Amino acid sequence: MVAPLIVRTRADSDELKKAALSIEQAAWSELGYLNYTRAHYGLYADLLNQYADYQLCLVDEETNYPVAVANCVPVTCSGPDDLPPEGWDWLVETAARPTGPHTMLGALAISVPTIHRSKGYARKMIRALLDLAAAKGLHGLVAPVRPSAKAIHPWVSIDDYITWTDGNGQVYDPWIRSHLSCGGKLVGPCERSMVVDEPLAFWENWSKQTYDRSGSYALEGGLVPVSIDVERRTGRYEEPNVWVAYAC
Repeated sequence: MVAPLIVRTRADSDELKKAALSIEQAAWSELGYLNYTRAHYGLYADLLNQYADYQLCLVDEETNYPVAVANCVPVTCSGPDDLPPEGWDWLVETAARPTGPHTMLGALAISVPTIHRSKGYARKMIRALLDLAAAKGLHGLVAPVRPSAKAIHPWVSIDDYITWTDGNGQVYDPWIRSHLSCGGKLVGPCERSMVVDEPLAFWENWSKQTYDRSGSYALEGGLVPVSIDVERRTGRYEEPNVWVAYAC
């Protein structure tokens, strides 16, 4: 018999907060360099605490432990026509420095442990986010979706990539396809969704290779290459995501 699942939030208990954090860190550990965008490094953790009742956990009631988590923040945004080329970083910065009443829910991440993938939990969390937006009286949900298969094609532009279809004529990327199947509307790319600008040594540490020439280099798990400037001893990674919007 399959144990029932229930959606709870990090605000429910310190134990749930710790478990959710552990799941998120494990799910994204291989892409840890994304933790060093200015928005992530400086604002993200505080926002999760400030809006603990917005951080969702899909909990197995038998073990009382999450099988998936979803992070989001309320933002001031007029809707899909108001979305910039910046994506994830922009949502975090906008939530941290509100300029008016909250109007939309901004989705930041859905994390599912490897052992629980391919069970439909990620789509459950998309629907839970939509339920949360409605419950909070917000007008909809916007998400800078990280296209899951783009890492296989780091040299393809995001503009070309989102036009690809599979053998059935559906959107090629499986994670974008999941969002569209849940009622999302593909708005377009956010070319600078997460920007990491760090010293050369930082990138050599993460890539486990030495850079002696300036140029573009593919990263393990990266959606696009990192741009290395040997003379300045820096590297810049500008990750493109895809804006998807839902109406409540």
